[in-house]
Amino acid sequence: MSKTLRIIPMGGLGEVGKNMMLYEYDDQILVVDTGIMFPDNDMLGIDYIIPDFEYLQAHRDKVAGIIITHGHEDHTGAVHHVLNEINAPVYATPLTQGLVEVKLARNGLLKKADLRTIHAGDTVQIGPFKVEFFHVCHSVPDAVGLGITTPAGLLVHTGDYKFDPTPVDGWPTDFAKLAEFSSRGVLALLADSTNADKAGWTPSERTIDAAFDDVFSTAPGRIIIASFASLISRMQQVADAARRHGRKLAFVGRSMTDNSAMAIKLGYLKVEKDTLINLDQALGMADDQVVLMCTGSQGEPTSIMGRLSTGTNRRFGVKKGDTIVLSSHPIPGNEETIYKTINRLFRRGANVIYEPLAPVHVSGHASQDEMALMLHLVKPEYLIPIHGELRHLKQHAVIAEEAGIPADKIQVVENGQVIEFKAGKLSLGERIPGGYIFVDGSRVGDIGPSVVREREALARDGVVLISLTLDHNGRLREEPEIISRGFVYKREAGELLEALNKRIINAVNNSNGDIHNHVVQTARSFLFNETKSRPMVLATISWV
Repeated sequence: MSKTLRIIPMGGLGEVGKNMMLYEYDDQILVVDTGIMFPDNDMLGIDYIIPDFEYLQAHRDKVAGIIITHGHEDHTGAVHHVLNEINAPVYATPLTQGLVEVKLARNGLLKKADLRTIHAGDTVQIGPFKVEFFHVCHSVPDAVGLGITTPAGLLVHTGDYKFDPTPVDGWPTDFAKLAEFSSRGVLALLADSTNADKAGWTPSERTIDAAFDDVFSTAPGRIIIASFASLISRMQQVADAARRHGRKLAFVGRSMTDNSAMAIKLGYLKVEKDTLINLDQALGMADDQVVLMCTGSQGEPTSIMGRLSTGTNRRFGVKKGDTIVLSSHPIPGNEETIYKTINRLFRRGANVIYEPLAPVHVSGHASQDEMALMLHLVKPEYLIPIHGELRHLKQHAVIAEEAGIPADKIQVVENGQVIEFKAGKLSLGERIPGGYIFVDGSRVGDIGPSVVREREALARDGVVLISLTLDHNGRLREEPEIISRGFVYKREAGELLEALNKRIINAVNNSNGDIHNHVVQTARSFLFNETKSRPMVLATISWV
């Protein structure tokens, strides 16, 4: 009787972010990536979201290893949360490992983590999985895809990739390895779907150089470039542009300075010594001689760019003549936050350059023609689209059918849906939790969907607090105290609150049972009838 290979998506399928995939065979599990996702605009107070890896915790003794395909937050950001619960070796290329080390050091886990360095071209046996690492182009160097040989067949997991003919690091995607996999026979291809709705080919990273040259040639004052702290390739392009145009470069912010220092140490970021300066030096130089690179391209409120836009950054502020470049593409759901940040920066006198005003960013993900090429190179029996919202996964399936893969050999699933291969045949297994774990400050998982909904209600309609003092017979000892926040301004709502006060007194006097519930329901009904709003109503009762 043949054993079953199980593929379990914990994140990244049906959404953009928090990528995490489990491969399970012979009672052992291989984890690929441990990412985070940015919260939606209505998830108030949430810092970020990690996968619900309860299944992994319940089977922690089965985890043979964890592989991180590249250094972006949507693939590495939850690694310290996972390693808090799971004791397993972590495999990553040198740059990816360096980015993971920075993250683990901040969370006090670096000394106890079992980090194992691999390189593109290496083959490692991890439990029953023989993993071959092959280089792929992405918007961060040292990214890899995986050829995973199991007793059930060969799987190819692309990770994030594109076919860039002129990458910044001069290292194109390994076409030869993909073709070699094809010659062996690939059971299933699990391939990036992020740009499945984008026609043609994704432009090369090198197209950004000309856009940077235009910015550097015309900027009258300081140049401030915002990007992701893990985007080492973009750091290199900014450093090269600064060198070409005679400016000095300073990295700003903890994550940006830590990651750039690590990348320089490992040789992945090359900056001339006379080009790189610190922030204090930059602030003491003439504006037209410096460029600052910081975080905040997604408009995050606590990032450097977020604080600059609100005037709350402590070290320096925006001034007239600054040219600010947002060198990233909005993550789905972040558009509103980013555009508000841009508007605030304009109000402070800066000239803001962003897509689509200039090609200051290109995607790191394959577009439709590249996806078709990947399918033709690998020639898989089955395709499982990964990394993307459902619309991206579905479009990837359309591309695959057009490339000649039968519809019954394409399986579109979302997080938590187990896929099983037995005797070379695909079937769907059970559904396990694949939802959100909210991280709010130091609290992980303590904030659930109900709390987020309550926060949204508070933000939308405010809160009304009713304080009652009753004697042992349930009669009012004094007038009810009513306090509202985020609902109505007391001075302008005297009549409304006075009428509410009378309704509450009547509710107490006429209550035959649960006074608290009767008062709350009376207040809710009255306020909705009068204002058509639904503030959260809370009541406290003191018995004297």
